[in-house]
Amino acid sequence: MNTPLSPSISVPAQPSRAAQIHRFYRRYGILAVLVLLCVVLSFANQYFLTWGNIADVLRQSSINGILAVGMTYVVLTGGIDLSVGSTLALAGMVSASVVTGAHPHGVVLGLLAGLLVGAAVGAVNGIVVARLAVPSFVATLGMLSVARGLTFIYNDGMPIADLPDGFLRAGTGSFAGVPVPVIVFALVVLLFWFVLRYTTYGRYVYAVGGNVKSAKTSGISTGKIIFSVYVIGGLLAGLAGIVLAARTTSALPQAGLSYELDAIAAVVIGGTSLSGGSGSLGGTVVGALLIGVINNGLNLLGVSSYYQQVVKGVIIVGAVLLDVSRKKQ
Repeated sequence: MNTPLSPSISVPAQPSRAAQIHRFYRRYGILAVLVLLCVVLSFANQYFLTWGNIADVLRQSSINGILAVGMTYVVLTGGIDLSVGSTLALAGMVSASVVTGAHPHGVVLGLLAGLLVGAAVGAVNGIVVARLAVPSFVATLGMLSVARGLTFIYNDGMPIADLPDGFLRAGTGSFAGVPVPVIVFALVVLLFWFVLRYTTYGRYVYAVGGNVKSAKTSGISTGKIIFSVYVIGGLLAGLAGIVLAARTTSALPQAGLSYELDAIAAVVIGGTSLSGGSGSLGGTVVGALLIGVINNGLNLLGVSSYYQQVVKGVIIVGAVLLDVSRKKQ
């Protein structure tokens, strides 16, 4: 008697070792680099792992991190915002001028003024990019110069000092041993991570960056989405300006110089594609921390600020090359 053949069962092929390593690299590579760098610096300098230095790294990274969260939204739509450093300085100056006034609610009004200035600058960027169809690079490069010029005009190029204690707590205070800037950064990340991951608006942001024509065909108001991400970027730049002014105890017209480069580097290092449509805020946070650790480590090792600029430039170019390599794979 012939035994009937058993039906063939297709077994999914197991991914190769190389494929598993590549997947791990794509998901956790930047985090592994951050951990490895911290280990190396802990052996290179005995003060690196002290709580005082760690708190300083987190405090410094929080400014760039807040900027990078807004930059992530912009880059996810395929745009770029080169004006966030100048927006930060302008918002910080306006906010500081309000809190030093005689109004009894000066601190609250000052905080609101800084946020509104940042959002207003972002709104102008959004209108020029979304409504007038000017490339984001050109529009925000122009705003970088305009906002910086307005910052120097606002107080004749002079800093604003003698800020009240209530305002300074936003940059120098702490809660349960955690610096307030770090708490602000964490709250910003949680809020905008939730919006990006769990709301329809977040899905629209990814859709616009993935394919703006398809998004428009699907009924998404692409112009409004693009406009909104620049407002978010400006709003968070205003918040970063407030925190920085409070941290340095004075608002400086030259504050925020080249901060846009650090923000863009954090976003791209964190895995967000410069062409838009893919990326995450989690990666951006790790990217911001990595840049903060590198800056701190170079300072502890006594590396000249000139060489630090070279290192930053190499990091940015390397991040872009990684982005290109990810697209080819």
